[in-house]
Amino acid sequence: MLLPGILLASCAVGPDFVAPASPGVDGFTRERLAATISAPVAGGNAQGFASGSDISGYWWALFRSKQLSAFVEEAVRNHPDVQAAQFALRNARESALAQQGSLFPQVTANGSAERDQASTSQSGQWPAQTSTYALYGASVSVSYALDVWGGTRRQVEALQAQADYQAFKLEATYLALTANVVTAAITDASLRDQITATEEIIKAEADQLARIQHQFDIGAISKSDVLSQEATLAQARATLAPLQKQLAQQRNQLMAYLGRLPSQDRGEHVMLAELRLPGRLPLSLPSTLVRQRPDIRQAEATLHQATATVGVGIANLLPQLTLSGSYGASGPERLFSPDTIVWSAASSVSQKLVDGGTLYHTKEADVAAFEQDLALYKSAVVTAFQNVADSLRAIQYDAATLKAQAAAEKATADSLAMAVEQFKTGAVPYANIINAQQSYLNARVSRIKAQAARFTDTAALFQSLGGGWWNRTDETPEALPRANPGYFAGSDKKTQDAMR
Repeated sequence: MLLPGILLASCAVGPDFVAPASPGVDGFTRERLAATISAPVAGGNAQGFASGSDISGYWWALFRSKQLSAFVEEAVRNHPDVQAAQFALRNARESALAQQGSLFPQVTANGSAERDQASTSQSGQWPAQTSTYALYGASVSVSYALDVWGGTRRQVEALQAQADYQAFKLEATYLALTANVVTAAITDASLRDQITATEEIIKAEADQLARIQHQFDIGAISKSDVLSQEATLAQARATLAPLQKQLAQQRNQLMAYLGRLPSQDRGEHVMLAELRLPGRLPLSLPSTLVRQRPDIRQAEATLHQATATVGVGIANLLPQLTLSGSYGASGPERLFSPDTIVWSAASSVSQKLVDGGTLYHTKEADVAAFEQDLALYKSAVVTAFQNVADSLRAIQYDAATLKAQAAAEKATADSLAMAVEQFKTGAVPYANIINAQQSYLNARVSRIKAQAARFTDTAALFQSLGGGWWNRTDETPEALPRANPGYFAGSDKKTQDAMR
């Protein structure tokens, strides 16, 4: 009567996991952010914030670029990191299911057959005679470790938390990859525009050099003016190769994100002028950010696992109860006849009395790990809120930067045109044209960079808010336990084919 009472009253020792509360703040920045200012260039429209709005699972489509969306889809489909994260999730789920088996009785079947030959000489009889006989045995053994203190259940809980960790690691991998693809494609477009602008300026300066050379040939200007223009043209040409190098390396990086090799680059690219800047940006409430960020959810799952592990350590300090039994038959005759039946039933309790403090200090190490993981969880939350605040500030100030750069580009273009006209009339020396050309080149390249920054800032905001993974399904069949693969089946055929 005592044992059923113990089983009914049994519980899982150790702390029960409770998810930490969200930070008690009502905003990501000290003051409420207003809509950004606008600039009279492509991608220069104002952006406002819709507080509390949900985030699209396919946020990159808001840029309205089919090529950009195609890049993201290809990356998600082909990148090995995403595939590895799918299998890591399946691994964790299978491990949790394997541990659940420990909650059930363990049944083992045993069988034996033996053929012996005996001689009567061993008993002193002579002449000796030999006889041959067979012995057979068959039994079923059952053992059941009573999970009175919940140690096994805590182990299952810890492995399920590990599976949750892998699920959110998959989302973190997906989020990082999609954001990196978008940023790489925008940077690629920006470098192309910078190269185009530099080539146009080089052509204009080369034409100007031809005119200056002609004027020198007819004696209208001095040799110093020709040399100055040659130096300016050489400086402009010197800026082209580094941009081309950056573009080549950026293409290699983009191909890697797509799961291609550099030699498999087919030349597809996004054009900066074709991108559309979302005018209304969703902004999650601070209280919901901790449920949206995959890295925070990973830290939470790790904390959950650490909590359950503390329970395992406490359960190991307590007595362990086991029930066991067997039923079978053994003899030279027909098995399972009444005179060959053997059976047994037993129960046991074990408790370590002296172990040098091993179990106690193991439990204390688990407690310290829990405290460490709690601190790391808090650090992940602080970093997440910083990421959002940084993105919001970047959107705000880079909008002002683009407006200033657009104004600077227009002013330097007007200044260059005026300097050329004044030089034609002899009102200013040629050095004024040189300075105006250099100022215009710098201003135009800076405007292109500021233009691209508006798009990358927007992508960074979506990434910092979690990327909307809860509004799409990222798990593939590879993340789920296989359905009837065969008891002794190995890896899937397509995996084997990929290794050949």
